[in-house]
Amino acid sequence: MSAARTLTDFVRALRSADVEVSPAEAIDASRAMALVGFSDRAALKTALRPTMAKSQAEAETFDRMFDLFFSRQREGEAASDEAGAQSDGASSEGEAPQDLMELAQSGDETALSMAMERAGQAAGVQEIRFSTQTAWYAQQMLKQLGVEELEAQLLDRLQQRTPEAEAEAGEMIAARREMLARARAHAEKQFEVFGEGATQQFREDFLARKSISALDRSDHDRMKALIAKVAKKLATKHARRRRKQNTGQLDVRRTLRRNAGLGGVPFELSWKQVKKERAKIVCLTDVSGSVARHVRFLLLLAHSLRDVIPDFSALAFSGRLMDVTDWLDTAGFEGAMERILREVGMSSTDYGQALSDLKTQHWPLIDRRTTLIILGDGRSNYGDPRLDIFQEATARAKRTIWLSPESEPLWGTGDSELPRYRPHCSAMRHVATLRDLERVFDEVLASYT
Repeated sequence: MSAARTLTDFVRALRSADVEVSPAEAIDASRAMALVGFSDRAALKTALRPTMAKSQAEAETFDRMFDLFFSRQREGEAASDEAGAQSDGASSEGEAPQDLMELAQSGDETALSMAMERAGQAAGVQEIRFSTQTAWYAQQMLKQLGVEELEAQLLDRLQQRTPEAEAEAGEMIAARREMLARARAHAEKQFEVFGEGATQQFREDFLARKSISALDRSDHDRMKALIAKVAKKLATKHARRRRKQNTGQLDVRRTLRRNAGLGGVPFELSWKQVKKERAKIVCLTDVSGSVARHVRFLLLLAHSLRDVIPDFSALAFSGRLMDVTDWLDTAGFEGAMERILREVGMSSTDYGQALSDLKTQHWPLIDRRTTLIILGDGRSNYGDPRLDIFQEATARAKRTIWLSPESEPLWGTGDSELPRYRPHCSAMRHVATLRDLERVFDEVLASYT
């Protein structure tokens, strides 16, 4: 296999394992590979790691994938070298096996390895993405090796109904079984290299689109890891956007004035700088039983974004409103959530009382920089919703976004006050999945950059 094809396949394997390798990084890796060569795998690994892995987690994934990928390469090269040595030495064992039956009975591991490698390449086994595809790819590899001709011969022997033909048919069945097992083992190894990461990505995509109300406890640990990835993606995206905007636009007038004494040659440039606000978010969350599951993931995502939202406050209520920001910072997330649900979430839901507490105890938190995010179903047990305070709070804030775990057809039914709150909100949305929460925070962060 050529060096270019080897590198292309390795980059594909890394990307399937969630290591993002850009085209520029792939070019740098190609240059490093050209300098180091393939003979010393330890040196090659050392040369490629800095160009492809950008964090400790990616470095660990890179090491694992390098060992998997190049152990497979080493087997193929060893087989090629041995085959070349045999052909150069004019081996007395004769020519290489020509058909599937002869190959299966040869016992020549070198020829078998090379045949599997060629058949895998022809069948496109590098495109495998799910473990359930291994059987299909194994069958495609057998077709490349000529299994259809073998099966035709097998059918012919079975139809002859003679002892000799039945014996030959038995040998053919055993040969086919042996080659199928080898092909399947080869496909499974390719899955480890190329497909395992894609399967993980598929699972994460499915989980991110799964309704939060349908999640069970077995999903929670995977959701934590997924939320950490979402937070990292959002932080990277908006940090990049801020860096891009830091350059500003060229201020032509100031540039000409500053360089008037230099004959108009613009040695010193002046830029129009856009004033950027620091993100400030206040989350007002209903933690009563009907909303508690959604609150867990909203607060976990917001708390995971503290690097890009340093000014963050979490206020929780069912009856009375309490500031729980310090609990999240000091008690560990799971411990903090247990305390929030135990000490705050056991009362009868009262949005009017919570808004009254907001004004009397936490009003300074809301200013022109504040994005006020309210998570709740708006069901206040027919109490006074205190629309006057809510209207005043939204007027003070930069934006107000209401997130409801209930779908829109339920807004306004029973004791729901959402239609009365809605005119005072910048946006009111139904949030059912992690993807919905991700879109909300993406939009909020974009409003500050």
